[in-house]
Formats: sequence, C-alpha cells, structure tokens
Amino acid sequence: VKIGVPENYDGIFPWYLTKLQSLPSNYSDLVVTGDDEGIFGVDAQFLYALKPLDREKQPSYSLQVSFRTSVHHQSFNVEVCVIDKNDNVPTFIEESMRGSVQLGLLKIPFMQVEALDRDDRNSPHADLRFSLMEQTPRIPSSQMFSIHAVSGEVSLTEEASTLDPEMCGRYKLSVMVKDMAGRADAFFSAGIVTVEVTGNTWASPDPVRLQENLPGPYPIPISQVKWSGSQAEYGLEGEFPEMLFTISREGVIYLNAPLDRETQDQFHISIVVERPDGREIAKPVELRVMVGDANDNRPTFPQAQYHTVVKELAARTEILTVQAADNDDPKTDNVRIFYRLVGQIPESPRALFRVDRDSGVISVQADSMEGTAPQYTLTITAEDAKLNSSCTVVVTVQDENNNPPVFSQHEQYGPFHIPEDALVGTTVTAVLARDADVRGGDSWQVDYRLESGDEEDVFSLVTDKQTNEVTLVLSKVLDFERESEYILVLSAQNPVALVRGRYGPASTATVSIYVDDVNEGPILSQSHYEVTVREGEEPGRVIATIRGYDPDSHPIRYSLQGDTKKYFSIGKYSGELKTVQALDREENSTYTMEVIAVDGNSSLSASTLVTVYILDVNDNSPVLVGDYSWKYLCTPRLEDQALVLASRDSDGPQHGGRLNFSLRSDVTVRRNWKLTPINDTHTNLSLNIPYLPPDVYIVPFTISDSSSPPRSTFIHLPTVCPCNVRGNCKMAAKQLEGMPTIQSAVGILLGTFAVIVILIVVFVRLSYQNPKEPSKTNQERVPLKMSI
Repeated sequence: VKIGVPENYDGIFPWYLTKLQSLPSNYSDLVVTGDDEGIFGVDAQFLYALKPLDREKQPSYSLQVSFRTSVHHQSFNVEVCVIDKNDNVPTFIEESMRGSVQLGLLKIPFMQVEALDRDDRNSPHADLRFSLMEQTPRIPSSQMFSIHAVSGEVSLTEEASTLDPEMCGRYKLSVMVKDMAGRADAFFSAGIVTVEVTGNTWASPDPVRLQENLPGPYPIPISQVKWSGSQAEYGLEGEFPEMLFTISREGVIYLNAPLDRETQDQFHISIVVERPDGREIAKPVELRVMVGDANDNRPTFPQAQYHTVVKELAARTEILTVQAADNDDPKTDNVRIFYRLVGQIPESPRALFRVDRDSGVISVQADSMEGTAPQYTLTITAEDAKLNSSCTVVVTVQDENNNPPVFSQHEQYGPFHIPEDALVGTTVTAVLARDADVRGGDSWQVDYRLESGDEEDVFSLVTDKQTNEVTLVLSKVLDFERESEYILVLSAQNPVALVRGRYGPASTATVSIYVDDVNEGPILSQSHYEVTVREGEEPGRVIATIRGYDPDSHPIRYSLQGDTKKYFSIGKYSGELKTVQALDREENSTYTMEVIAVDGNSSLSASTLVTVYILDVNDNSPVLVGDYSWKYLCTPRLEDQALVLASRDSDGPQHGGRLNFSLRSDVTVRRNWKLTPINDTHTNLSLNIPYLPPDVYIVPFTISDSSSPPRSTFIHLPTVCPCNVRGNCKMAAKQLEGMPTIQSAVGILLGTFAVIVILIVVFVRLSYQNPKEPSKTNQERVPLKMSI
C-alpha cells in the first residue's frame, strides 16, 4: 500500500492516515514494524501517526503490517510519502559573492550567483528566480549590469560600453532570490555581489606592412593579440584565401604564403575571441595588413596592334597616342613608363615618325607624306625600371585628291562617223582621263559629264569604275535631216573636291561626231486605222485618208492588199480610201486590209492595217422558220396543245433582237386563236375556244422586229382536225390556200436551175475579158480605231 501524507500537520493526534483495506475478516495480532521513532501505529484497521512529519528530515517511510489468520501469519508493506509544503526560505550559497569583469567584455556572463531552497526541487516551492535590485554606485550609468532570472548569471548590458575602472573600479549589486517562480507570496532572501572592474589587453594590433613575394621560410609571424581575462580561444575572419593567415592558441598571427599586391593590396583581418564553448567573449579587433609593391609587372599595351590613318599632305602632325599600363603600385617609380620607336617597315625614308618618350604620342616628322609608301608598320616599346613590352602600329597613308584627271589625246577626239540608222545603244567611242592619285580610291575615280553639244540627250556616258574609261553611247535615234553633226564638250572631275590645284583645260575634251545620211522609207502617221460605214451607203465616198511622209522628201505611192472582193480603192498618191460598191452587213460585218506606202525612189515601204466596220441598217423583215404544212391542232381542244412558231431577223440585235407576234385585229380571229410568247424569237399558237370545226383555217398574224419603224411579215396558218385519244389527227390535212402543188413546185425548180446555168456562162466569159491581178493576201486583219 502507498499513501501520501502532507508534512507539518498541526491537528489532533493520533492522526488517522488511512484504512488498511487488505486485511481479511478473520485477522488477529495486527502489528506495525519499521518505525524506529515510534511515529506510526495501527488501530482497528486504521493506520495513524502520533506527531507531524517533516519532508526535509525524511521524505518517506517504509512500514510492514503483520497479522495472524486462522491458518498462518501474513504481512504486507505500506509506503508513506511525505508531501512537501513551502516551508523553507531560499538562501544564497555564499554569504560573500564576488566577481570580476574585464573591459571590452560582451553581454555574456562573467559570474554566477547560486541559491538553495530545501523544499522539493521538483515542485514550485524550490523554483527560484533571481533579480538585480540596485547597483552602487550608479556611475557612469545606473544599469550596466544584469542578472539572468533563472540561472543567476551576471552580465554586462549595452550601457556598460562606458565602463571605466579609473572612474569606478568596484560595484556592489543588491540581488534577491525568490521561490515559487518569483510569485508575490513567495519566500525570498537578499544578498550583495561585489564586482571588480579590471583592465584588458584586448585591443587592435598595429597595422603591418609586408612586402609582396617575400622569400620565406613560411609561416612568418606578423602580429599578436591576447585576452587577459578568462580562458579564451582565437579565430581569424576576413576576405583572404583559406589558410593564408592563421592564429595560434597564444594569439600569434602567421603569414603562410607569399602575397601579391596586384591581386590584393591590403587585408582587413577580424580577430575573434571566444570561450571554449564557442560563445564570443568580446568584440573582434582588426589587424590591417598592407602589401608593399615590388617591380614584378611589365608595362603592357591594351592592344597588340593599333591602326591609324594619316593624310598624304599632312605635315608634322600627331596621328596616334599609345598608352601602356603597369599593375605595380601607382605610388612608386615602378609604374613610370618610357616609350621608344624601335622599328619601321619599310625603313625608307628614315626619321619619318617619332614617339614622345613620356606621353606615347606618335607624330609625323616629315613635311609631307606625298610620295611615301601607302602603309608603314611601327614597333613601339614601353619600359619601366627593368621590364618592357611592345606593340605594333599600322599607319595607312590616306590618298588625297591633289591630282586632277587629264585626257590623253590633247583635248580632241574624232571626228567619228555614225549612220543615221544606227541602233540605240551603239557605241560611238571610248575615251580615258588619267588620274595620278591612288588607284581605286575616291580621289582616283572620275565622273564624266557632257557639258555642251547634246542638249537633246542624244548620247549618254557609261563609265567603267574599274578602269575609269568612259564609253559614249547612242541614246536616241539619229536623224540626218534634222542634225548632221555633233560637237560634244566632255569634262572629267573627281567625285571628291580637289585639295590642291584646279581643273584646267586638260580635264576637258572635245568629241566630234558626223551623222551619215541613209535613205529611209516612208513613215505612216498611224499603225492601224479603224473606219465605220453604214451598209447600203452610196459607193465612191471617201471613208478614210492614209497619211504618211518620207524623211528624204521622196514621193509616196499607196496600194491595197487583202481586199479580195475589190470592195475598196485607194488614191495612188492621195491615200484616200473609198468604197467601190454598196456594202451589206448581213453578208460581211467587218473588212480588214493592208495599205502599203512605197518610197517613189526605192523599194523601201511601210504598211498599216485598215479595219472597216459595217454599221447595221434595218433592211430585213422577220421571217417564219420551218415547215408548218403538216402541223395541226386537235378539236375539241386538248389541254396544253399548241404549235411552236419560230422566226428570225437577219439584221443585228439593234433592229432584229426581239420579235413581236400579233394576231390581226379581227374579232373572229382573236376569239378563235391565241398567241403566247415563249422568248424573243418563239411563240405558241393555240385554240382560244374549246371547239372549232375541223378544217384548214387561215390565221392571219404579223411578225414585227424591234426597230423604229418596225418591219413586219404577214403569215397565214394552220389545220384543225379531230384527234384520237392519243392526240393523232384522224383525217388527212387539206392543202393550205395559196400553197403550191407538186407539179407547180417541180416547174419552179427546173426554171431556177436554167437561170443559174445561164449566169455561170456569163460570168466565165467576163472573167476572160477582164483578167484580174492575183491578190497577194486575203487574210483579214485585226481592226484599228478610225471612224467617219
């Protein structure tokens, strides 16, 4: 059995603690053992105590309860645990608490105060809290110390930066400790902590100056620091290669490898001091290492090769500045650089260039670069006290336009002869003006221009940019009768301005050209004529006049070709085109022929096409097309039965385009019959009443064209008969009134044949009496535009 009993009971005794539930009903001889002080007893199954318990004296008791049953002796254990009460005041372990603090110490503990509470340490009764009540004296600040509430560690505050042992070397701190985690009803006690302020050797060491590339041996000690307080460890931080600088346990700083000033000319090394547990003790101090220069860098040019240009007429002028750089310390003489010209290619002429020893300015020493090489390569060196380097400078001599172009043939070319029928693009001649400047440059190129003699731009100039040769080319057709001679003034100049001299007579030339006369054929004013003539117009009328002229003033003769039917004629010398007979548009609407114009003194000729369009006249009446003698209509009238009548008009669409069908103005005709138009040339003829007696009927109707006034044709139709169920006529159609019989038709055919034979004989005899020249061509031409 395990029970808990509070300490310091102040009630009535005996104090019954618990009933022992483990006893059987038939027990006897109940005894408690294990209590040497006689505090505990048992009565009627109840365990009791005779006086108060003290946890701080004995926190627990182990008792044994024995009893007898009817069978044998038995026992069990009872553990009594004393429950703690807050009955003890916390006290400081040391009556005299002392500590020391060094200057420069950070906000880390420099001492610890300790206190003790006899109550249960696992309960709030022994949960201690520390506090700083007062600092004496309160100079130079009243809050330079702090104490950790739980651990009791004493540290400096931010205000302790003004701590000065000469002003105050000792401080007394009033501290308090409370239990119950510092509650208001807690027990507490107070104490005094004496703090001694001591000086410290922890300070930044003096700057160190080291020469670069030290010969060693390494490592080399360069400085030392020391923390004079508690045990400390040192470390180095900063921007430097790992292990270049190291520090020993004693605070000695070492250099472990050569330095290079050009890589880094100084180092700022932070030296940190820490406790063995890694906590920083004080602010880092700094060691400044400066690297001294050694002349270990040669001067170098930013470019291995430079390019510059100098004009050929330049005199004693600066052309380029070269600058070398030295990476040594600019504050030393190691970076003082001198320049020298050590080479010139080509070498002649000497002393053409010079370089300034201090500034590196390259200049021309000669009065002019005229006549020198087109390019020079110079070698320039840059030297410091012991090292040097070089570069090359390519100097290009720029040609200047100091020579005007001059013609080679003493300013006169020709005379040149060219026939007047020469083709456009014909070359007349080629000339050259020579320029003494550098070939290929703008100063050498020549621009040619015709200054006079070609006001109508008959000629053009084509220049070869590779050779400067100019070609005089014919740009327009020549005409001897208009201009038989050309005197051209040709000038030659450069596209850039002359810098010396001027353009004189040698830069101008005269070109003489004679045009040779050539007999030319006649020229017609139009290449195609278009003429319109109304059909049926009276013959002999002039419908067009073909006009031409001969450049050589020779007479012109005109003739026709392609007029196979001899419908037209042309005046031999006048060029007047006339109709020989009346024309019929329905026979032929267009005639195309060729007019030939021949030079009267030679066989030279020219030709033009003439297209004659025949204008339509309403000279044809519309006619019915087809045989309707066997056609019929059924009576009684069949649904939708009609005769389709077709007609045509030989005139053009203007006069015969739409044809109109109409019945005669007769009451009986219009009652019995009906015309229904289908389109412009067809109509339906049908019965207008249900029944008409079978017979051959005269149906008078008119077909009119669309001209104004219209031309009309009067026609009579048709047969009406009874029909079977299939719509077939049951009786033979009667002869239409006025229609020819078979005998009369045969007679008409024989008579017509005899007339045709007689006409053939007459025409054959006429052809032998008046033979015609064979036509050169009967091909019709495409019309041109000409109207009357």
